[in-house]
Amino acid sequence: MNKKFHIKKGDKVTIISGNHKGAEGVVLTVDREKERATVEGVNMVTKHIKPTAEKPEGGVKKMEAPIHVSNIMLIDPETGESTRVGRKQDENGKLKRYSKNTGKFID
Repeated sequence: MNKKFHIKKGDKVTIISGNHKGAEGVVLTVDREKERATVEGVNMVTKHIKPTAEKPEGGVKKMEAPIHVSNIMLIDPETGESTRVGRKQDENGKLKRYSKNTGKFID
């Protein structure tokens, strides 16, 4: 089953709860099965890389970890403020996302 979310890859979002509340970033990936999204520069974790033939030194790498989509809110591209997202049909009958603050379509 393909779930529909209020965010998608490339959206500018803000974090509304958790340790990173108030942080802003761009959505890098969305995992529909686990209901999580990876946001650029948010929820950074340290990953230890094992030495391999290609990279014999190994090392420690900082990377983003996924965050639950319920903790993420879209930033309206027109106003620059966070907004709730709804879905309604446009003039062609296609279902599109819209900002509940301004009532205008997103994308």
